[in-house]
Parts: sequence; C-alpha cells; structure tokens
Amino acid sequence: MIAFEDLPAGRIIPLGEVIVDRDDMVDFAKKFDPQPFHLDEEAGRNSIFGGLSASGWYTASLWMRRWVDVVLADSTSQGSPGGRELSWLAPVYAGDKLTFAAEVLNARLSKSRPSLGLVEFAGTAHRGEELVYKFVATGMFTARGR
Repeated sequence: MIAFEDLPAGRIIPLGEVIVDRDDMVDFAKKFDPQPFHLDEEAGRNSIFGGLSASGWYTASLWMRRWVDVVLADSTSQGSPGGRELSWLAPVYAGDKLTFAAEVLNARLSKSRPSLGLVEFAGTAHRGEELVYKFVATGMFTARGR
C-alpha cells in the first residue's frame, strides 16, 4: 500500500500509456463538453485544431484514471484539496498514444494533523516527446504508524 512516506519529493511515477479511442472521446464530449470541434469531424477541420480534437477534460480524465489505477486504488489517499496550473498545451486526437506520469514536487506532514501528509505533484501527458497536458495538484495521504 502506498502511503505518504512512499511519495518523497523528486519521485517520478510512470502511469502508463493510453491510445485515445475516437468513440470514447466523442461520447465524453457529448456528455460533458459538447463543443462542435469535439463532436464533428468537419467542425474540427474548420477549427484552429485542424481536426476532431479531444476535450481537455477528457485528457484530464484519462490521466486521472491512470493515477487511480497505479497509485490511489492501493494507497492511503484521503482526497485532494485542489490544484493549479492546469494547461492543455496541444490538441489531442483519436489514435494518439499518450504517456502519463506524475512527479512529486514536494511533500510535508500537516502541522495541524501530523498523521496526514500533503503531497504536491505535477501530472503530465506526452504524445511522443511533446507535452500535451500538465497540471499541479496536492494529494492527501496518511502516514504509516502515526
């Protein structure tokens, strides 16, 4: 089980790869971000994206799924108070292979709740060498034996 002590500053956690599925991408957009360039090939071609593109929220959801599968599902996670610096740096398209990771930026025990650790991390998605998504967030993890 992953606990606060397992997440020191500097640790990089590979989260694996996902190939973006067109139907899943469009279904997500229909439900949560129904902008034309996320729904329709022609609208996408006529947009600044030059083709049907994924919602940034869809890319964020793909990252989150990998974070849960690799880290949170077997951890002492107590949720998150939020994040900052959310950036969609390049459009994502159906068929893209995205590689996800998290880098621990800093970690400290809470002053008011010393059994709770606050872990700030940067989440990223790359298409090849190109960074397409990045954000910074804080996760809360309980410490062992406290």
